[in-house]
Amino acid sequence: MTKKERLNDFLERIHGKLIVSCQAVAGEPLYVEEKSVMYLMARAAARAGSPAIRTSSIRDVKAIREETGLPVIGLVKVQYEGFESYITPTMKEVDDLVEAGSDVVALDCTLRKRGDGKTVNEFIAQIREKYPEIILMADISTYEEGINAWKCGVDILGTTMSGYTSYSPKTDGPDYELMRRLSEDADIPVIGEGKIHDPAQAVEALGTGVWAIVVGGAITRPLEIAKRFMDAIDAAKGIE
Repeated sequence: MTKKERLNDFLERIHGKLIVSCQAVAGEPLYVEEKSVMYLMARAAARAGSPAIRTSSIRDVKAIREETGLPVIGLVKVQYEGFESYITPTMKEVDDLVEAGSDVVALDCTLRKRGDGKTVNEFIAQIREKYPEIILMADISTYEEGINAWKCGVDILGTTMSGYTSYSPKTDGPDYELMRRLSEDADIPVIGEGKIHDPAQAVEALGTGVWAIVVGGAITRPLEIAKRFMDAIDAAKGIE
């Protein structure tokens, strides 16, 4: 299929639905050095009806595609010296994701410092020159970053980084306003992602006009889920 056909097929598949993010990085309880176990989370997500899976690391992209047969939004989390961004920050990660068969490549498109001296605009242009046929998803934290990434030629915007940069709004819940504004003004699909903690918030996020949503921690990170319950109980007891 051509890129346009693949993109249209992917967008039709996810429209109005919830994509489950299945990720575990070193230091998290579900990260196992010897072998990925996130394909099991992806198996559960697929049975629940997730139309695609978002995941990090090359091994999880491969394992989840094999296990579920679903389209995979792939990314690699790595911290390089001089880089404030850590989601697919260099061409090496893009190369690896393409080789692994990632259906969509997600990358940090915030305007933060890059250790290679390039702007994010230059990085996107280099990716487009090398891989004109891949589908790119831009993880951004503000309206301005979203518009910039759209104009640079990405295919999908994700509100993933809202609240995770020093200059974006710090809220406990989703950035509905960012979802709404980008859905209205950008001429490409927007995926609402970030701090969607419960089903009611998921429904509200879809109501902003986004094309689809991604939920990760509230479904696939048991430490985060358990801690949210514990913190709520402590708060009710007045324990700091």
